[in-house]
Amino acid sequence: MQARCRVGDLDSQPLVTAKGEPEAKVPAPRADRKAARQVLEGRTALSSPGHRVQARGGLVARNHQESDASAEIQRGLGGCCGPDDMSAGLTTAEARERLQQLGPNIVAAASRTPIWRRIASQLKDPLMIVLLCAAALTLATGDYPDAAVILTVVVVNSTVGVAQEIRADRAITALAVLSAPRARVVRDGLELEIPSADVVPGDLFVVAEGDLVPADADLIEAAALLVDESSLTGESVPVDKATTGVDDAYRHISAGTVVVRGRARAIATATGRDSATGHLAVLLSAAQQLTPLRRRLNDLGRMLAVVVLGLCAVVLTMGLLRGQPLQLMIITAVSLAVAAVPESLPAVVTLSLALGARRMAERNAIVRQLAAVEALGSVSVIATDKTGTVTEGSMVVQDLWTPIGEAHLTGTGYRPSGALIRANRPGSAAEAQDLGDLLRAAVLCTDAHLGAPDKDHQDWHALGDPTEVALIVAGEKIGLHRTDLSAESPRVAEFPFDSGRKRMTTVHRYGGDYLVISKGAPESLLHDLVTGDKEFIEAATNKAHQYATAGLRVLAVASDVRSDQPTSAEDAEHGLHLLGLIAITDPPKTSAPSTIAAIQQAGVTPILITGDHPATANAIARQVGIGSDSTEVVDGRNVDMADPSALLSAPVVARATPEQKVAIINGRQRRGQIIAMTGDGVNDGPALRSADVGVAMGQRGTEVARQAADVVLADDELATLVTAVGEGRRIYANIRRFLLFGMSGGAAEIIVMLAGPFVGMPLPLLPAQILWINLMTHGLVGVALGAEPADEMIMRRPPRPSTESVLGAGLWKRILRIAVLLAAVTLAGAGWALITGGQWQTMAFLTLGLSQLGVALALRARPRTFANPFLLVAIASAAVLQLCGVYLPPLAQLLGTRPLQLAELGVALLLSLLGYVGIRLDRVFLSR
Repeated sequence: MQARCRVGDLDSQPLVTAKGEPEAKVPAPRADRKAARQVLEGRTALSSPGHRVQARGGLVARNHQESDASAEIQRGLGGCCGPDDMSAGLTTAEARERLQQLGPNIVAAASRTPIWRRIASQLKDPLMIVLLCAAALTLATGDYPDAAVILTVVVVNSTVGVAQEIRADRAITALAVLSAPRARVVRDGLELEIPSADVVPGDLFVVAEGDLVPADADLIEAAALLVDESSLTGESVPVDKATTGVDDAYRHISAGTVVVRGRARAIATATGRDSATGHLAVLLSAAQQLTPLRRRLNDLGRMLAVVVLGLCAVVLTMGLLRGQPLQLMIITAVSLAVAAVPESLPAVVTLSLALGARRMAERNAIVRQLAAVEALGSVSVIATDKTGTVTEGSMVVQDLWTPIGEAHLTGTGYRPSGALIRANRPGSAAEAQDLGDLLRAAVLCTDAHLGAPDKDHQDWHALGDPTEVALIVAGEKIGLHRTDLSAESPRVAEFPFDSGRKRMTTVHRYGGDYLVISKGAPESLLHDLVTGDKEFIEAATNKAHQYATAGLRVLAVASDVRSDQPTSAEDAEHGLHLLGLIAITDPPKTSAPSTIAAIQQAGVTPILITGDHPATANAIARQVGIGSDSTEVVDGRNVDMADPSALLSAPVVARATPEQKVAIINGRQRRGQIIAMTGDGVNDGPALRSADVGVAMGQRGTEVARQAADVVLADDELATLVTAVGEGRRIYANIRRFLLFGMSGGAAEIIVMLAGPFVGMPLPLLPAQILWINLMTHGLVGVALGAEPADEMIMRRPPRPSTESVLGAGLWKRILRIAVLLAAVTLAGAGWALITGGQWQTMAFLTLGLSQLGVALALRARPRTFANPFLLVAIASAAVLQLCGVYLPPLAQLLGTRPLQLAELGVALLLSLLGYVGIRLDRVFLSR
């Protein structure tokens, strides 16, 4: 008699290996006494070449014979580990104890960058090196006031830069925690979903198609299990796994590998750094990277540095020709170069992206790749799937059809309450045998589970495929309980669903015979497998089309009783008899039409790509507003992949294959479009990676989809993606806002220094004064501009072209206009003071600084509100400090300024307002 493993039965029914053979009890392997002592002392080496960790009661070494050491291990960690005990998994107390002893299931975090290294990275900036050389020069010549100002600028800029890096790192680390994978484990006899970091050796966990294996483990049950181990071995072909085999490798699965097909239960043998892969955290970290935007900004900075240094050389030459001291002109030229280039821009960009990603996470959009924050702002096409994104994702069986007639099921969601209505009166499975046979077969041919309300779920919920859970709920409504059915007809073999066959088939004991059940797409079963009356088949085909046209998902269910157990899918899936059709509804979310309208209003094109029936896809698309009534749905089955052009212009694509999804994305990208793609399945992985922004569903998505994506929607709401697009646009707009502010001020300073001598001002500004203005404007004020909220029209404009420069759309012209205005205002104030015998240099210093603050005030996204109060505080503080530079004696002496008379101060303040007025008028000009 063959032994059957009853440990943690996957569906309260026996399973088979990938070859269809009954499971055998896993032999307890051999362990040496040293390993046993290490376990007893809580210091086990969890993953040595000859040893694995197994079983609830303790650690068992993976060889081919039992030994006394294994019993010693079991006694040390909790006693017996027989099959009945293992089915309950660890207890919560045992898991907590092991987590404390062995640590979390993560690779040790990368060492933090020390402060000295961060400071060094700030000081090695070319402009900082020039500034330090200038400080050394001023100290050598005894010009201590200028040296003090220069060193103050170096210290403040470096401090701000280091602080920004630390804040950005913290935000990115927080995102890594939010996007960490989860695992399904059995604790205290209950199946739970926990963070993978909390998995411990000895845990009994469950994996299914699309899951990432959370830890090294030994299989105790497996059903048609196929695992992609390419991340570990480099082998591109997935590997069959089973609980029986001549090689331990067939019974062992490794952390970080992906379940391609089937399902299994396994006992964790090694976690964290002790696992075979050991580098899982590398796959999961949202590491900071140099985004395309930042690369463009760095290129811009280098270009500006060259241009500005050239202009400063002109200023130096002109000063020397006028007889100015060489030392003074060198310091002036260096100070002007530092002030004119917004050297803090890269740090501001990194911080803006990181904090923007954090804000997205607070709104349920978890960013796994920082570059996605930038790309979101320019998305021009959102390719969305249907189920769970546009629709509720709560599948409910609505209609049943058999040769005898049709019936309707009431109830909503996954709550197992409702009634069977036939001929306008309630019925039951006993009264309607044809419907009972249909649902009985459908329930047996499922792998999912119905979850009851608990502390993490307020209502009944799906554990597994929502469609299968809908079938289980439908059975419950008419008194067919899955546990009872599985006990009556235990499963002995299965042939899982795959995208090629489009059906799932199971084999069950049925008295002395075998019951074969197959469920899947009607076009697959009705034309490939089912035998019987042609008129009946034709009637079923027409009914399936009617259901699909109404936006319902349709499953056909067929069965047959055999005297011999089928050994292959081909053997099982022939000569079946159709039991009927099941129409399942997944209605559009109430928010879907308004969300699609918001996408279109933002100039973004929504397209629907689904594997569902064309008629179903068309019905849902019309209900939510994708396409139009005259839109023709492209059926992926009819598209020649040698010429996929038909896919590129279609707003709705049905029956799309993974290859077609990638073709759609790549084709649209070649047309210059920026694509955000949503997905939740294993087959969506290639498309998510190909898209400019891959977006996975956080609740119903597979782990493969989440790991392939750049953004994970924790609430599975498409509206959350729209919010994320708005956040990306806001960040990009603030970067351009900072560039306008910083570069116009720097350009104005250069113009003043170049034009001043021609109007009788040999040296309009001293080096210390230039650096002080730079410190006041590019410090807190510049950072505060990055926190500006989005303006009210930001989601009513089209996305920016992908090829557009960061200074495009007329920004560089605006910079020049504002720079000329600021320079003219400054020279006008200084010229008036020169004519009247006043302090013309101090007048230029005060007017230029305050007028730049006026520009910052006018650049606010919502000028008539108190949004972003930090900017108002920063501007007010900078204005006070600018006045202190004139009226506070120690500071005035350091900067070389003189107190202004009341009339001079009034003129300076009046002229400074022109900076504010100029920006406001410029915005009016642009709007027209």
